[in-house]
Amino acid sequence: MTADAAPTGPTHRRAPRRGPRLLRILLPAVLILIWVAAAGIGGPYFGRVDEVSSNDRTAYLPASADATRVAEVSGEFTGSEAIPAIIVITSEGEITEEQLAAVGTALDGIAEIDGVEGEISPPLLSEDALAVQAFVPIDAEADIGAVIEEIDAALADSLTAGLTPYVTGPAGFSADLSAAFAGIDGLLLAVALAAVLVILVIVYRSVLLPLLVLTTSMVALCVALLTIWHLAAADVLLLSGQTQGILFILVIGATTDYSLLYVSRYRDELRRTRGRWPATVRALRGSLEPILASGGTVIAGLLCLLLSDLRSNSTLGPVAAIGILFAMACALTFLPAMLGLAGRVAFWPRRPRYDPQAPEASSAPAAQGGWGSVALAVARRPRRLWVLTAVVLGIGCLGITQLEADGVPQSELVLGASAAREGQVALGEHFPDGAGSPVLVLTDEDAAPEVAEELLAAEGIDTVAITAADSPSGTAPVTAEGITPVGPPGTPAPEPTVIDGQVLLQGTLADAPDSAAAEDTVRALRAAFEDDGLDALVGGVTATSLDTNDASAHDRTLIIPVVLVVITLILMLLLRAILAPLLLIAATVLSFGTALGLSAVLFEQVLGFPGADPAVPLYSFVFLVALGIDYTIFLMTRVREEVPEHGTHEGVLRGLAVTGGVITSAGLVLAATFAALGVIPILFLAQIAVIVTIGVLLDTFVVRTLLVPALALDLGKVIWWPSRLWRSGAP
Repeated sequence: MTADAAPTGPTHRRAPRRGPRLLRILLPAVLILIWVAAAGIGGPYFGRVDEVSSNDRTAYLPASADATRVAEVSGEFTGSEAIPAIIVITSEGEITEEQLAAVGTALDGIAEIDGVEGEISPPLLSEDALAVQAFVPIDAEADIGAVIEEIDAALADSLTAGLTPYVTGPAGFSADLSAAFAGIDGLLLAVALAAVLVILVIVYRSVLLPLLVLTTSMVALCVALLTIWHLAAADVLLLSGQTQGILFILVIGATTDYSLLYVSRYRDELRRTRGRWPATVRALRGSLEPILASGGTVIAGLLCLLLSDLRSNSTLGPVAAIGILFAMACALTFLPAMLGLAGRVAFWPRRPRYDPQAPEASSAPAAQGGWGSVALAVARRPRRLWVLTAVVLGIGCLGITQLEADGVPQSELVLGASAAREGQVALGEHFPDGAGSPVLVLTDEDAAPEVAEELLAAEGIDTVAITAADSPSGTAPVTAEGITPVGPPGTPAPEPTVIDGQVLLQGTLADAPDSAAAEDTVRALRAAFEDDGLDALVGGVTATSLDTNDASAHDRTLIIPVVLVVITLILMLLLRAILAPLLLIAATVLSFGTALGLSAVLFEQVLGFPGADPAVPLYSFVFLVALGIDYTIFLMTRVREEVPEHGTHEGVLRGLAVTGGVITSAGLVLAATFAALGVIPILFLAQIAVIVTIGVLLDTFVVRTLLVPALALDLGKVIWWPSRLWRSGAP
């Protein structure tokens, strides 16, 4: 061709379009800035959760509960909504007049403390003259823990040698709970994040990637907390210390799990795709369905708690569901944006290299390394394996017989040292065990004599009084002869306080107010009033605990079957089959039973726990079935991808080999985050931590690795009945 001949083709490369390239960078950057800005606003709310939370058990009772109805009006009779603290001062020898005067001086000083509301009762000397008690009303809106600390300090400074003070009663136990929950914002998060970081570093052997995943978890948590805080401030939601702790753990664990699933897909796509943005799009397409299905299943299970009569249960549902929603959103937007900008650098020093000749992630199990070997081992004798696994899990379920989930005393809610518990013991040694936390009985004025007669005849009641505003102590003793005058001889009997035609009687319990014997007394009183046709409502500390346990047991019986039905229906829609979801749910329930049985033996034989709250099995079930099914969803959605091309047998092996690493990592992370709940010295949270940790590990290493794959291999394509995969394709 001559120099001036026309060219036969293009002689230059087309200039790259800057618009799309700029857009690919700009959109992720804007997305990251939006998330970071929202997290920056939400971060400071970690220190403000106590402004919108409450640990008052009465606030979470159903509105129809007797204890709730009594609590609503009792403040009108006493003229105060204060929470009582009981000061108990003991001595090894008989208390002298000088010591009694010193106690009075100390109480006068306590009356000046901010948060002490109303008059403090005069010091009452015990019959053995070895102890003194007094009642201090604490403003319900005050920082009860701080007020109790000031009272302790004032007593230590004012009392003479030989006197030992204690602060107990409802306010004392509330202060103990507040102190126990104080580590949620700091210690719990630090332990959970440290555990996740260690696991991620070991799994990925990377410096930057674990930090990106943890950042995603914290961003999701901050934005979720921002949303929930404002909903709680508007009285749309109720928050408590235990709800807060569970929210933190759920969001961190779930966000990390969803992030790991996306990271696994993204790393595979980087090996097969040269560009980081095409790899991002393909990774999102591959992980979108399992993440949405998994998160949707958890949210559906949590929202079943809305059926609860107990508000501590019903409010946890939407609170945790909001957390899971932000966990999914952050893992599907914020993390892909960051990894898209970072590309292969995020995996340094083990960057995935582009190699179009490398075997695909769905290649034969033999090419998948360690998890491929596990898949081939499961395939050798699948029937023997799943039968043996099911039998072993069934044996573990037998331990459930040792679980006593019918409630625990309030004094046992805090693990370790408890100042209020020590005070209650001292109180019971010198005064009636129920002093300071009486049974409250609300009844019509006309029925008061008959109701008082029933109270006086009850075995578990020591003394009876009636609220009377014109009595020096605010109450007047009631005997078989009626209301007894208070004061010198000739003093007339005070008139009882009447509000809307009703009076309020008080019965001092012979047993500790949080004991089983005290609850039996309340049940007996209610039955006696009903049998005699008396319209009387029984409330107070003991009745609140009793009504809480009864409502919790009712919720457990109602909600567990509903959760099973809802999740089964979701699985049927996801897998487009009937038999597979039923088998998967059965396997998960079997795993839950084993976790509960093993935990019950641990609680009873090793840790010596004094029983369990009725809500412990319910919460554990919801978390384990909703979260545990996640790993089965990750596995079976991948298997379903492989079945149309390779058949059920090969599809199961490929799915197990491909998902083995990511599911194991996710299971370890979730188990570690729930185990972190154990650092909070609350019995309820410690038991949830043990049960869920054991259950997640069983789901990860037994159910997903052995039971489900072996069962699917044994049944073959029948497992997809009655879907199209059952009617066609390889076995």
